[in-house]
Amino acid sequence: MHKNRKYTLFMLIDTIIIFLSVIGSYFLFTNQRQNMMEAIIILVIYLISIIGCFFYFKVYHHEIKYGGIEAYKLLTKVSILSFIFLFFITFILNKVYEFHFSYQTSLLSWIIIVFGVFCSRLLVPIFQENKEKINNKGKRTIIVGAGNAGILVLHEIRKSNDSPLNPIAFIDDDLDKLNMMILGIPVVGTKDNIHTIVKQYSIEMIIIAMPSAQKTEITKIVNICNENNVEVRILPRINDIINGRITLNMLREVKIEDLLDRPAIELDLHGIAEYVTNKTVLVTGAGGSIGSEICRQISSFQPKKLLLIGHGENSLYLIENELKKRFPHLIFEAIIADIQDRQRIENIFEIYSPNIIFHAAAHKHVPLMEFNPTEAIKNNIFGTKNVAECAHKYQAEQFVFISTDKAVNPTSVMGVTKRVAELIIQSLNLKSNTNFVAVRFGNVLGSRGSVIPLFKQQIKEGGPVTVTHPEMTRYFMTIPEAVQLVIQAGAFAKGGEIFILDMGKPVKIADLARNLIILSGLTPDKDIMIEYTGIRPGEKLYEELLTSEEGSMASKHQLIFVAKPADLSNLPLSSFLNQLDQLIHQKEKQAAIHEIKYLLKQIVPTYQVDVQQSKE
Repeated sequence: MHKNRKYTLFMLIDTIIIFLSVIGSYFLFTNQRQNMMEAIIILVIYLISIIGCFFYFKVYHHEIKYGGIEAYKLLTKVSILSFIFLFFITFILNKVYEFHFSYQTSLLSWIIIVFGVFCSRLLVPIFQENKEKINNKGKRTIIVGAGNAGILVLHEIRKSNDSPLNPIAFIDDDLDKLNMMILGIPVVGTKDNIHTIVKQYSIEMIIIAMPSAQKTEITKIVNICNENNVEVRILPRINDIINGRITLNMLREVKIEDLLDRPAIELDLHGIAEYVTNKTVLVTGAGGSIGSEICRQISSFQPKKLLLIGHGENSLYLIENELKKRFPHLIFEAIIADIQDRQRIENIFEIYSPNIIFHAAAHKHVPLMEFNPTEAIKNNIFGTKNVAECAHKYQAEQFVFISTDKAVNPTSVMGVTKRVAELIIQSLNLKSNTNFVAVRFGNVLGSRGSVIPLFKQQIKEGGPVTVTHPEMTRYFMTIPEAVQLVIQAGAFAKGGEIFILDMGKPVKIADLARNLIILSGLTPDKDIMIEYTGIRPGEKLYEELLTSEEGSMASKHQLIFVAKPADLSNLPLSSFLNQLDQLIHQKEKQAAIHEIKYLLKQIVPTYQVDVQQSKE
């Protein structure tokens, strides 16, 4: 029911109750039955007084149905205040104007009014609910979670006259709630009974309204829904529940990241603000998945200026426009630049003198870089070298390099180039006032190089979904999670560290594919087949986050660890880099891939490649 209509209805009901109680009490207990004018005056005074009190204290803005004890308290308080006021009015009318409205009659009228008002607040919603149950032809729905979140979801469903959902029952693991009625809806079982309940009540939709639900619980519910051809929706964002801001639009499909077994991330916001606020921050690769998210999150910490460096104009244009809309008071500069162009990078640093640099620009596609090693080297090694050396030259405070777990015991050109980049910044840190650090993590869901977009496209096309190997395992994080920890690691940096993010438990790619098929409402190996295509060049079955020499130490954050710095004393890094530069820029002939890989293995002995077998 619309709010204005509801206010009008209750005000009309209150008016009728006051009319009947005052007129009835007056003529029942007063001998002056012929004095109609006296009765009308008393009635008008009562109406103005009580309805006025209700309006003044906003009684019509509260619903007993959802307001709980607070709504009862308010109605009781206003009723007592109105009685005191009416008792005083009755005294004046009787003493000064010689009316015949006794105090007993006044008390009786007030009791009838209060009783009637309370009953109306209880009976009207019940009548309305029964009417909704008769008229509601939406999908038969159970709500998993009979706590505050579940009640708010039910409230929102009922507020909508044309809701596509018909709530049938609650499910909750609290045995004390079992068989209870909550707002007219029964609690019919626990999560262990979902399979039976779905069949028993012919359920078409399940809503997961448990902000603290474990990933394994969500996975179980999703699997049951898939087996029974039932739709599933989840209520995200605990902050929305705390603030009571829930709409039906917030009930979204379960995403693959909801199934990742990961702890919640808590940030040291004060520490982050201390090193970012009022600073000029430069982000390379600002149009990419990680770079653009760094820009979004950094913007909320009020930097003095944010410099967005990117090579692709369209992606840079999109993130610039997004930030301008979301943060209209901040200063942004979108700068088209290639990190391989040393002079261009020099000019940018000279003009803007950035304090903090987040270096996210990189070539990351493993098989593609395997067959284009010179481009990986130019961008990932020498591009990083250009930006890092400019940070040192122009006395930046902090340089945070985005690395990867593929840099550990690398088997790919992409991985080994990122490892060389780590060595470059650790080497620079030894002679610079700038704090150079690297942050190493695994795959991120939703990035351009992630398998998720590929799997979704393959599912959309009817399959098959291609997985390289049944045992292929990777660490996964969402982009916002990874970036939060990257920014947090920057706050801990003292220089030279390689920070490793806790990626949670490794996930089999095959399991990821199966879950994604299930989330699409289909059955793996029945509706959509999974095919294994074989390991691609540069890939390995299991990724690692640490080399055997590095070990790890705890940091100030439970999800961030620190690797022991590499010993660079016996590594002629500058000489190797000069040789590499000459090799990839030979004009008389293109450098052979096996020559490049041989030199990379000299720089990074743990690079797992058979240089004798490498072919151009």
